[in-house]
This record gives sequence, C-alpha cells and structure tokens, in this order.
Amino acid sequence: PPDNLPGPTAYFKISNVVLPKSISNHGTSTGHIPELILNNFTTRLGRRAGRFLGSLFPHDPEVRGRQVVTFHNQRDYVFVRHHRYVFKAGASPPGTRAGELSEGGSRSSRTRAALQELGPRFSLKMRWMLEGGFDTKYGEYEWFHKRKEQDSTRRTFHM
Repeated sequence: PPDNLPGPTAYFKISNVVLPKSISNHGTSTGHIPELILNNFTTRLGRRAGRFLGSLFPHDPEVRGRQVVTFHNQRDYVFVRHHRYVFKAGASPPGTRAGELSEGGSRSSRTRAALQELGPRFSLKMRWMLEGGFDTKYGEYEWFHKRKEQDSTRRTFHM
C-alpha cells in the first residue's frame, strides 16, 4: 500500500438495512449534494467519528435540492437516514380549522414543513479507527472495540 495516506480509516459494522423500495411513501433522490446533520457526537472519539462521516460528502450542500442526511449517534450506534424536506403551503396548524384565525390574528394559511424519507436507512457500529491510512498490519489503532470489556456494562459509551 502507498505510504503517507491521509487518515483516519474506520471500520464499521452495518446492520438494519432498509432499502428505499421497502420504505412506504419514499421519494427518489436527486443529484443534489445533501445537507448534513451530525447529532450527539459529543466525546473526543465521537467528534473524530463525526468529522470522518461528514468528510464523505462535499462541504458545499445544494440547498435547492432540500435533501438532508442525518447521522444520529445513540448508545454507540450511528443511525443513518436520508430525507427530503417538503413545504406544504396553506396547511392548517394542528387543532385549528381551515380559515380560522390563529394566535397572531392571521388566517391559518401558514406554510408547514414535512419530511419525506428517501432511503436507504441503516445503522453503523464502529469496530475500529486507525490513525492514518489503511494499514491493518502496522497501523496505529486510535480506537478498537473490545467486545468482552466494553459490552459488559450498558452505561458506558465511547462515541
């Protein structure tokens, strides 16, 4: 392998894959670059993993496409979702009838936002992260999941 590859390199276990055709009322993805939401990556390793996942997409999202990719970290699992936000004009707020006056005294013809899932949806669990490029034999492991030690308690999380 070539020397001096930029890093880090991470290895994830992927699970709970749901393809777009299995999602009810799914939309079709366009060629627009999505916006990214990185949620709950709070520890040192979590911030590193969040930056790693964020680097998979270009840093200039095309907002016109209204597409969002969410990486949500919870209990050391990263849940990945791909949505499009849709604006619905003239939808009544919950609890009011169409044409009724709302709190501000205006008619209830506000624009409401909704999410449409594009898919796929899946979960990731990080197994290891290397400091540099992909060199599993001589590379320096920044973090390695130790099953027996780290899974013994359900109260300690690393990401």
